[in-house]
Amino acid sequence: MAKPSGVKHANYEILNLIGYGLAKFEKELVAALGFDTKAALFQSLIRRGVATTVGTLKNRQDLFNPLVRDAKVGWWQNKDRYLHRKLLLDSLFGDLDVTDYASVVTSYLQDSLPIPGERRQATAPLLKSKYRQLQETGREAELFFMTSFRTVTRFKDGVLGDARLYGDGYDFQITVADGHVLAEVKGVREGSGGVRLTANEYLKADEFKEDYCLVVVSRLATTPRISVHFDPLAALTFSRQVVVSEQVTYTTPARQWG
Repeated sequence: MAKPSGVKHANYEILNLIGYGLAKFEKELVAALGFDTKAALFQSLIRRGVATTVGTLKNRQDLFNPLVRDAKVGWWQNKDRYLHRKLLLDSLFGDLDVTDYASVVTSYLQDSLPIPGERRQATAPLLKSKYRQLQETGREAELFFMTSFRTVTRFKDGVLGDARLYGDGYDFQITVADGHVLAEVKGVREGSGGVRLTANEYLKADEFKEDYCLVVVSRLATTPRISVHFDPLAALTFSRQVVVSEQVTYTTPARQWG
């Protein structure tokens, strides 16, 4: 039975990994994964349960072909539909050669869709961390905003500054003619859903008012849409929630280190 339109496929992440890899490496990836033909690879993926039809696998590559090859191949008329996914995969795996990329695909398949008795290859901890990023909406939304922020009227001629590493209550600073605007970006997989501000983000929004905006990138499962809310504490309704958690740390006694 076909997957309903707009519904995220159960194997969304690995399908994207395979489609992106085939668009980028084509026959080289097929060989690196141990197959003589793409047809043989597709049949193996179907047996593993990645997809139920060859068409699903072919279509996923078709979505990435125009983005990776920058040509009118595949679904080139819909190329912007998968731009955010291509950007995410570029950021995580874009520097890998075909051998290392094949190892990524194999590890993900073995971790997410194991076959009884299969000889498992060890998965590096860094790869596991990157896999988790494939399932998070935050990074995907941020990368999409970085390429699309000038579609927001106030940011048309703006200059983007990345502040994500500083953890100071906002993700980006956009320098515009009348000063600076701080932007906090949240991702929502579907068309609806709630978002959460941390205490730090809330305080920063309260301090900067109209010069602070909450950017919600929704419909990440289909075609992303940007919704921008300046002075979000006035524009939106937030309810305060207090979560008490125990933080465990481990410390050494004072000692001479060198």
